[in-house]
Amino acid sequence: MAQKVPKKVGLALGGGAAKGLAHIGVIRTLEEAGIEISYIAGTSMGALVGGIYAATKDIGFLEDFFLKVREEDVYPATRMLRKRDGVVFKNNLLEMLERKIEGMNVEDCQIPFAAVATAVEDGDEVIMKSGNLHESIKASTALPLVFPPANIGERLLMDGGFVNPVPADIVRNMGAEYVIAVDVSSRWFNLQEESFNPVKLYSVMYRALAIIEYQLARRVLPQADIVLNPPVIGYRWFQFADAKNIIKAGRVEARNKLKEIFGGTNYAPPKKTAFEKFMDFILYSD
Repeated sequence: MAQKVPKKVGLALGGGAAKGLAHIGVIRTLEEAGIEISYIAGTSMGALVGGIYAATKDIGFLEDFFLKVREEDVYPATRMLRKRDGVVFKNNLLEMLERKIEGMNVEDCQIPFAAVATAVEDGDEVIMKSGNLHESIKASTALPLVFPPANIGERLLMDGGFVNPVPADIVRNMGAEYVIAVDVSSRWFNLQEESFNPVKLYSVMYRALAIIEYQLARRVLPQADIVLNPPVIGYRWFQFADAKNIIKAGRVEARNKLKEIFGGTNYAPPKKTAFEKFMDFILYSD
């Protein structure tokens, strides 16, 4: 009996700020399972994690980096004053990572990659498959009134979550034969998830984006072959200090779905020793 040819796997990584660290756990698990990722499309935090991984194929770097990041590194109190342009925070996180991808273009990534942003002037979806990688990620993560919009060419761009929160359709169009969507936000939309303070402008904006993502994701997620929903509902968008647990949530969700992924992609599960199976049980069982 002829062995089936593995399908080209595409990852669609959604937004969700700190919750998007679960993408790291998903990618790490797929790597360990021997599943090759052929395409990546990302929105917001999904663009940051997906873009840097696509450029470097070094998920260990991302994991180590975020395990050392503190909330005050990302949102220092001295910079949490709203400026004249309406921006609350400088995008420190991306600036801290810039050195890893300095001078790189999207089209030079080791894995074909696309970042999704929203055009400020007309709300159009902008899919960035070429150009400066840092600027593309910056545009995709530019949540209005929180991070400054990005100028690319003649367009002013902001967070891609307003048009395509989990870009399963985009990675499919890139050539993926089996699409794994990782939804860390919209599927878990819950009005009680965070304390709501209407006085805080960023809280209002985050809630508005969550509602938009929820509605848009319902339309695009059916285009994925499988949707992973890491259990990160209990984490807030700025809780980068909980990176270890959020990354683990991504690993656990991916491992729980590996049997289905193997069946859909035609990849064969790697053989493991008894010790490896025991460690898997200790580390990743709920």
